[in-house]
Amino acid sequence: MPIDFASLTPENLATACESAMRTCDEQVARIAAIPAAERTYANTLLALEEAIEPVSIASGAYAFMAYVTPNDALREAAREWDEKLDKYMVALSFREDLYNAVKEAAAKPEAAALTGEDARYLQFELRDYRRNGFELPPEERAEVRSLFDRLVELGTQFRNAIDDWDDGIDVLRDDLAGMPPSWIDSLKTVEAGGQTRYRVSLDYPEIQPFMANAEREDLRRELFTKDQCKGGPENVARLEEAIAVRQRIAALLGYDSWAAYVVEVRMAKRRQAVDEFLSDLRSKLAAKMAADMDSLRAARREHSGGDELNIWDWRFYHNRLLKTKFAVDEFEVAQYFPLDACLDGLFRITQDLLGLRYEPVSGARTWHPDVRTFDIYDQGGAAPFARFHMDLFPRPNKYSHAAAFTLRRGRELSGGRYQQPESAIVANFTKPSASQPSLLRHSEVITLFHEFGHILHQTLTRARRARFSGTSTERDFVEAPSQMLEHWCWEPAVLQSFARHHQTGEPLPGSLIEAMVAAKNLDSGVLTLRQLFFATLDFAFHSPGFDGDSTKAVHELHAITGFPHIPGTHFQSGFGHLFGYDAGYYGYLWSHVFGDDMYTRFEKAGPLNPAIGREYRQRVLERGGSLDGDDLVRGFLGREPDSGAFLRGLGL
Repeated sequence: MPIDFASLTPENLATACESAMRTCDEQVARIAAIPAAERTYANTLLALEEAIEPVSIASGAYAFMAYVTPNDALREAAREWDEKLDKYMVALSFREDLYNAVKEAAAKPEAAALTGEDARYLQFELRDYRRNGFELPPEERAEVRSLFDRLVELGTQFRNAIDDWDDGIDVLRDDLAGMPPSWIDSLKTVEAGGQTRYRVSLDYPEIQPFMANAEREDLRRELFTKDQCKGGPENVARLEEAIAVRQRIAALLGYDSWAAYVVEVRMAKRRQAVDEFLSDLRSKLAAKMAADMDSLRAARREHSGGDELNIWDWRFYHNRLLKTKFAVDEFEVAQYFPLDACLDGLFRITQDLLGLRYEPVSGARTWHPDVRTFDIYDQGGAAPFARFHMDLFPRPNKYSHAAAFTLRRGRELSGGRYQQPESAIVANFTKPSASQPSLLRHSEVITLFHEFGHILHQTLTRARRARFSGTSTERDFVEAPSQMLEHWCWEPAVLQSFARHHQTGEPLPGSLIEAMVAAKNLDSGVLTLRQLFFATLDFAFHSPGFDGDSTKAVHELHAITGFPHIPGTHFQSGFGHLFGYDAGYYGYLWSHVFGDDMYTRFEKAGPLNPAIGREYRQRVLERGGSLDGDDLVRGFLGREPDSGAFLRGLGL
C-alpha cells in the first residue's frame, strides 16, 4: 500500500516506528528459538529479511520526514526516531543469538548448494558479523557496539545542524549588480532603516548564481566565507569525535584505519588503490589545471586589471569566460529550460529508452503541496510496479541539497509477488513566481537528470533479496548510473527535443547548444580538482597519519584546489557527505569512470537507442547490488572497463 504521508503526526509516526521494532523483535525471537536441527536458510535468512522489513520501511518513510516536512513537531519526532531506528539496527546486528542462528544455517549442507543472490546474501551476512567484531572477545565487541551507537548520534546531530543552519547576506538592490531583475525579485526582503534589503541565503538557487554573476567581489567573498562556516564550530567538534570513534572501531577490528575498513567492501577493495587513483588523477589533471588558471587570471585582468585570483572569484570568472569566449550566459540559457519542459523531456527520454510509462497520481497523500507523485508502469503494462515523488522547491528547514531517498525497497515476496519500491527525489530549484515559471540553469538540468538516475536505479530494481535492492550496491559504484544519465544533457538532439523558450516557445538555438558543448570542458581541471580535494581530504581524515585536527588538514590539502584556504573557515562542518560517505567520497570520481564508459555504448548506437536502453535496464538497473559493480559494467559493455572515456570527458 502507498504510504499516507499527509496524515502523519508526531504521535502516529512514533506509534508506527514502535510497532515496526516490536514486530521485528517478535519475529527475531522466533528465529532465534528454532532448534539447531531444524535450522534452514528459509526459516533463518529469509525470515530475517521479513523481520527487518517493517523497520526498513519505518527508516525509509517515517524518518524521511526529518528532511522534508514543514511541520516542526513532526520534523523533531522524525529526527528522534531516525536516530532510534538506526540504533535499533545497530543493536540487532550485535545480537549473539541471531549470529548463532545464521552460523547454524551456514553450517547446513543446503547452504553450500545456495546460488545467486541467496548465496551472496548468506555470504554478506557472515561478512557483516565479522566486521562487527564477532571474532573479538565479548568486552571488545561490546565496545564496538557502543561506538557504532555513538556514530549514529553524531551523524544525526551533524546533519541536523546543517539543515537548520540559516545564514546569508542582506544587501541593497544596488549591491546586486550583475544579477537579473527576475532573480532579484525572487529573493526574500526585509525592511531595515527605511530601506529594503534583499536576503541572499546559502541555498544553492541563491548562492550559486550569486557567486557566478554578482559584480561585487567583497560580497562574493562575504557570502562564500559564510558558506564555508556552515554547521558551526560545534559540527567541527562532532566530526572530529566521529573520526576518532571510527578509528577506534577500525583498530579494534584489526584494520590500520577506517579507510581500510570501509574500502574492503567497495569496488576499490584496498586503501592503497584509492590513494593511487587519486594521486594518478591529480597528476593527469596538472597541465589542464595550469591552463585553466591562466585563463581565469586573464579574465580577471581584463575585467578588473588585477592578477590575484581567489576561490570566491573562480565561479565569477568561469561564468565571464562562458559569456565572452563562448557566448553562453547561464541566465539566457535558463530561459529555455522551464522545469515542466525539462521534466517532460526527462520523462520522455527515459520512458522511451527503458520501456516505461509514468502516470501522475491524482490525490496522492504527500507531505507538502509542492510534491508531485508518479506511478511507474512497463510501457504496455496495466498495473504500476513502482512509485516516485518529486519535491523540487526550497522551503525553510528542508534538506538543502539534492538527493534521492529510498522510502520502500523492492524485494521478492512469497508466492512470487514483488514488493513495490517507492522513492523520492528532493531538490531545491527556483520556485515559480507569478511572472515566470521555475527556470533551471543548465547545471540544474544536469542535477535533475543525475538524481533521477538514482530514482530509476531504486525503482526499477528486480533484485530478489532486499539486501541488494536498487542502489544497495558498492558505494563507489552507486553514482555511476546517475553520472551516466548526465550525458543526455549534452546531446544536441536530446536538448532540442525539449528545451523551449518559456515565453516564445522557440527551441534552444543550435548555435547556443554548440557553444555550450564547446564550453563543456571550460575549467574542467579546476572543477575536477575541487572534487579531488574533497575526496582526498575525506580519505586523509580516515587514513593512517591523521592527527585529529580536521581544520589543519583542510588548510594543508586546500592547495589541491589551486586556491589558498580562507583563514578562520572550516568548510568540513557543512560537508554533509562526511557522514554516510565517510572514507568514500572518492566514489564520485571512481564511479564516474564507469558511468562514462557505459555511456560509450549509447554514443556508438545513438543516445536514444531503445534496444541499448532496455539492455541497460536489464543488466544494470534491475540487478541492483546482486552482482559486484565490476561484473555489472563488464556484463553491459561486453569487455573490461577502462578510463578512456572519463579522461576524454575532462578534455584530457
